[in-house]
Amino acid sequence: MKKIAVIGNYLPRQCGIATFTSDLCDALAGHMRKSDENLISVAMDDIDEGYVYPERVKFQIRANVQPDYIRAADFLNVHKFDVAIIQHEFGIFGGSDGAYIISLVKNLRMPVMTTLHTVLQDPSDKQRFIIQELAKYSESLVVMAHKARSMLKEVYGIDNSKIEFIPHGIPDTPFERSDTFRNHLGLSDNKILLTFGLLSPAKGLDMMIKAMPGIIKRHPEAVYIILGQIHPQIVKESGDAYLQSLYQLVNRLGMNNHVLFRNRFVSLDALIQYITAADVYITPYISEQQIVSGTLAYATGIGTPVVSTPYWYAQEMLADGRGRLVAFNDDQAMAKAVNYLLDHEEKRMEIRKKCYQFGRSMIWKEVGRSYLNLTSKVLKHTHDRAIPQFAERPDARIVSELPDINLKHLRIMTDDTGILQHATYSIPDRSHGYCVDDNARALIVACMHYSLLKDKGVVPLIQTYLSFINDSFNPKNGRFRNFMSYDRRWLEEMGSEDSHGRSLWGLGTVVKCAPSDSIRRMAAGLFSKGLPVVENFTSPRAWAFAIIGLQAYMEAYGGDTTARRLRAVLGEKLFDLFKKGASHDWLWCEDKVTYANAKLSHALILVGQWIPDPEMFEMGINSLNWLLARQKAPEGHLSIIGNTDWHNREGDSSTFDQQPIEAMCLIEASAEAFRATGERKWIEEGHLCLSWFLGRNDLNMQIYDFETGGCCDGIQPTSVNANQGAESTLSWLISLLTMYKILEQEILVKK
Repeated sequence: MKKIAVIGNYLPRQCGIATFTSDLCDALAGHMRKSDENLISVAMDDIDEGYVYPERVKFQIRANVQPDYIRAADFLNVHKFDVAIIQHEFGIFGGSDGAYIISLVKNLRMPVMTTLHTVLQDPSDKQRFIIQELAKYSESLVVMAHKARSMLKEVYGIDNSKIEFIPHGIPDTPFERSDTFRNHLGLSDNKILLTFGLLSPAKGLDMMIKAMPGIIKRHPEAVYIILGQIHPQIVKESGDAYLQSLYQLVNRLGMNNHVLFRNRFVSLDALIQYITAADVYITPYISEQQIVSGTLAYATGIGTPVVSTPYWYAQEMLADGRGRLVAFNDDQAMAKAVNYLLDHEEKRMEIRKKCYQFGRSMIWKEVGRSYLNLTSKVLKHTHDRAIPQFAERPDARIVSELPDINLKHLRIMTDDTGILQHATYSIPDRSHGYCVDDNARALIVACMHYSLLKDKGVVPLIQTYLSFINDSFNPKNGRFRNFMSYDRRWLEEMGSEDSHGRSLWGLGTVVKCAPSDSIRRMAAGLFSKGLPVVENFTSPRAWAFAIIGLQAYMEAYGGDTTARRLRAVLGEKLFDLFKKGASHDWLWCEDKVTYANAKLSHALILVGQWIPDPEMFEMGINSLNWLLARQKAPEGHLSIIGNTDWHNREGDSSTFDQQPIEAMCLIEASAEAFRATGERKWIEEGHLCLSWFLGRNDLNMQIYDFETGGCCDGIQPTSVNANQGAESTLSWLISLLTMYKILEQEILVKK
């Protein structure tokens, strides 16, 4: 008997995909022997604590944790599953546009079937690539609308032989109306109109509410029930603002007695009762480009007359007289169509019969049989050929070894002023106060974390660090101060050039990754105020920090001519320094290699790409290779240049003390080199540098503390410095977040 794993959201998570996956598993189980052994689900979690799943769920993937996808693939491989069935929707997987799912399919050693719940007519390049990769690694793509088949061929270039049509499943119900439930609702004398599902502006509910006065004028007994919760993503972004806007619209139109909100997620049995009690089902969606609607499938298949806007799935489902279509955003047309059906009971009965008969092929028993037959077809097709062993790919190994991202120590080091500079062991040391250097780095960490995981929990941190940098700016001289005492007194009128450059780096990162327009606008304004003085700086590291900040800023404001000019000016200054200082055996711009060295190479790679200047770019790549070679021990691990006497042109070099910031700079520069060249050697170099934190170093001692989430302040000749200060912890977090990001981007590199 074949073993099947179904991957997707799962009940009790409250969403359409969870309901679909759960129903599909139940349908498959109805046709399988020993389904408790041979059928499992791998559930996607959108919250860290997960959900209390039924026994069928044997593995959970945290959506935004990329290593979990590799671990899930390993789990399925080890347990020798025969087929994996993936439920694909862009919003349920982690990474940019859900790219992490590609990590899973690439590492499975079994045939894959993928059900596409969304097929976009106008995808971004990244979205198109993800669907094409899914097609590449899947034996079959299942679609639930015939139009999706033609779109996959025309828009994505996918061969028709890989595409199978299986309708959206529906519950098997008798052909009857639920008058008992109408009585239970207290609506036995009313005409019931119904919409259900997770609610969002895309559902067009405001249009239907606006249609209600025209319906009530003709049918004063009509009520419109809106059944379902606001979509969790809408709640995350704007709380209950959307729901309140609907309430206000109902009040303004005087429809309080005719529009009834049932703001809850209901069981399948209750949902069926609502549908069978309804006289007309409404789907007033605002976009044509909806290729599947589970709610429409349910209503139509159960036999409830439907009035809908003409999105693609509705055009197919309501063809041949199975419902009525009205124009988008036309409340008068909606009222007219609803009134027609309420006026003509015989027409409603005719439509009910057509829909119910049409839906017989959609009941879950039949859909489960179709999926099971397709698994047999897929297994037969792959029987005589090997499934690629993708799990041996180096990047899969790297992803699986990445630790989880832990902000616990960052939060402990942060108060309502900012992040403190130092710690005694893992305890914040208040005596040294704060500095803009660390708050700029902390701002970068919080923004990177938000960009990667879309975790609103870090927004207060972003606001705290941004507030600190804003307060540090001295408008009298256009410079950022650096040091602040614990009692919030600035200890100088002007910080170092390097701290100013780091501030711009942090602000540019906010502009690129801001979680809100208000945060972006504040950061952009402060960035512009701090920019003019940089042109007269003499520190090459300040130039480099500013260049990296400028590049991030210009991803949002690429048309800023001042920023563009200054990026080129600073790049040329840095390149001139290298041309004067470097030789064939000393590829460096100074006589001594000191601190934050790889940031200079990083800046050259960036500017060399974007001017473009091939020689500048090559100097960046070559100098980074040189830095890595100079800091690689004979045993192959990273051996960072120590800060006692650094490393000079004559060949003298200190081994200790080694600081985390150097590993961080090498990782970031390697990541940029990968983005620029697509060469995977740079991912390996980044991983080598990250492993320095985890014990692959000169002392074979771990400096990242898994318990606290902090990072020790470096390696000394005989031990680690056990203090877990801000710079070291932030260096670790930037390093780890950079590796997560670059491995996400690796997924999207064409092979």
